[in-house]
Amino acid sequence: MINPPSDNQPAWCPGCGNFPILKTFDEAVDEAGLDRKRLVLVSGIGQAAKFPHYTRANVFNGLHGRALPAATGIKLANHDLEVVVTSGDGDMYGEGGNHLLHAFRRNIGVKCFVHNNQVYGLTKGQASPTSDLGFMTKIQTHGVILEPVKPLALAIVEGCSLVMRSSATDKDHLKAMMVEAFRHDGGTVLLDILQPCVTFNDRNTYTWYRERVKPVGDGHDPTDRDAAMKLAMQWGDEIPIGVIYRSGRPSFESRQPLLEKATLGGHLETAAS
Repeated sequence: MINPPSDNQPAWCPGCGNFPILKTFDEAVDEAGLDRKRLVLVSGIGQAAKFPHYTRANVFNGLHGRALPAATGIKLANHDLEVVVTSGDGDMYGEGGNHLLHAFRRNIGVKCFVHNNQVYGLTKGQASPTSDLGFMTKIQTHGVILEPVKPLALAIVEGCSLVMRSSATDKDHLKAMMVEAFRHDGGTVLLDILQPCVTFNDRNTYTWYRERVKPVGDGHDPTDRDAAMKLAMQWGDEIPIGVIYRSGRPSFESRQPLLEKATLGGHLETAAS
């Protein structure tokens, strides 16, 4: 690799789905030709939120569910940076769900890579917003009774610029989706990454995902909102992965005359001189 990962040793369980995501991420950064000096990784709290410390980039590690406000500020202050939020399903779809909805609405050029293992891993196995119905935990002793959040559908409804899904069980596909995200220039990106948790989720395992994930066919038109919604709502025996939706909306930055001309940092330098 051109840019070796961090020397920090991951504090994840052996077999954790975060390991293939981390390896794939570093490969995708190199394939996309990103300058790591311009790469900023932002996370909240959780096992996935430790991810930025195990690679080489600028890092902001914030509060639980508050990664997106920090990422938004960083991107608006200097939208020449490549800003990626990398955190878990609890952090992004639970505690940070309100921020995620408004990020979709604003369509700011931040890439959201959500490690979705359908459980709270850091706090020892509670059901998360994406846990399947009937999933049993030490807290949900009779099984989850709430309908799981459907993140792709929420993103499509709010006009997220690019909506994708992949899986840690298919590294080639995952790398392609990450590179697609890095090369996308035009607003918010959601990449939902299905990821096994080998310690606290014995239901959604590597085998379970491999038997169900299926790339969308060439016949799918990601600009067709109705077709995208059908795929976003699909879950169970077959789970579609790939580019689900493209909204074609202009980014928040491009619609602001001040930001379109230069970054906020550039304006401040001009004013100071």
